[in-house]
Amino acid sequence: MSGLDRAWPELSSPTPYVWAEIKHASGHLIECEGLEAPVGALCEIRLDDGSPGILAEVIAFSSAVSKLIAFSEVTGLSRSSRIRVLSRQLGLPVGNHLLGRVIDSLGRPVDGRSLHCSNLTPQYSGRLIAPLDRNPISRSLDVGVRAINGTLTLAKGQRVALIAGSGVGKSTLLGMMTRQTRADVVVVALIGERGREAGEFISEILGPTGLEKSVVVLATSDATSVMRRRAADTAHLIAEYFRDQGKDVLLLCDSLTRVAHAQREIGLAAREPPTSKGYPPSVFGDLPKMMERGGCSDADGTITSVYTVLAEFDEGADPIVEMARSTLDGQIMLSRDLADSGLYPAINLQGSISRLAAKVCEPSLVSLATGFRRLWSLYEANKDLILVGAYERGSDEELDKAIRLRPLMQDFIRQQEHENCSLDEAHVALSKIMAMGTQ
Repeated sequence: MSGLDRAWPELSSPTPYVWAEIKHASGHLIECEGLEAPVGALCEIRLDDGSPGILAEVIAFSSAVSKLIAFSEVTGLSRSSRIRVLSRQLGLPVGNHLLGRVIDSLGRPVDGRSLHCSNLTPQYSGRLIAPLDRNPISRSLDVGVRAINGTLTLAKGQRVALIAGSGVGKSTLLGMMTRQTRADVVVVALIGERGREAGEFISEILGPTGLEKSVVVLATSDATSVMRRRAADTAHLIAEYFRDQGKDVLLLCDSLTRVAHAQREIGLAAREPPTSKGYPPSVFGDLPKMMERGGCSDADGTITSVYTVLAEFDEGADPIVEMARSTLDGQIMLSRDLADSGLYPAINLQGSISRLAAKVCEPSLVSLATGFRRLWSLYEANKDLILVGAYERGSDEELDKAIRLRPLMQDFIRQQEHENCSLDEAHVALSKIMAMGTQ
């Protein structure tokens, strides 16, 4: 038995092993004959020099040829190398031992410590819940961020997009939510991040407090496409496990765009036709399926999902942004202009919406939040006229109110990184500001 088998006994394949022959290799793409494995199967590539086997995933097949993408570098691969099946479906050893840990896409620790647990589920592969069997959404989730709690209240089981360009503070906002949320467990997927930024997020932004009740799944930008794509599946599997334990889980996936990039690489390697922005059809089929895995359970647990989306193109030109908007239950927009002005978190309520806030908040609070967002959007729409002095006070009563309350509204949005604001505190602050608007 190989070292890989000893580390992962749940992945052992039936005896005797059936070895397939390699016919072609280019980059991380490997083609072989004689491999009886479905798409998504985990395989081992055995090298001639006796070095540890290389893991790979089956991405496509045609006739007798199977196509695989390796999880790591394939240095030393030759025609005489052999491939065998380890596992026919994605499964992980899961349990409470994962809390406070940083793991890779295969569940292996990357934080320098070993994983030990006497009570775990060895090969957890998730559980599909029919849409009509899910419990209705009825409870709010406190994420500790005043702007979100007050004006974009999230519900337990909601799925929302966090849309922003690079460098506007989305990682800091995710860290605030991780540390301050009232969710029982937080699962963070860092996909396609630079190694330096991932380390800083875990040690500085997340910190010991945030990591204590979190599981971090890490696949940096130098990881292969299947490692980055599988990291998202691993994070969802872990979230589903804790949901099935009756816990309220907050799943933060950073980012959905880089998951799409990984799937694009896999799809093009499998010779799928490129469509919008070069994305193959599998991107627009697989990502909605993944996002639908969140929500309420048929028991007590919930998964509240937040997917960061990089706005790479102009408004309406990014297919991943548009897909996220149409699939998810709302979006939180981050503004570069607000970030440049020193307002953090740079949440622009113009374009932001929580479609389930009305289900979990009192009608009076919904009215206050709607009024706050309306005044904010009114000011943003007329900001240029106001700043150049072209607007004459008294011309519009609502706009006058927005101008008068603007400093208070900015203070409401502004929040220090380690400041916590509960749902009740956010609602009280919101009520005070809107009451001033009637005076």
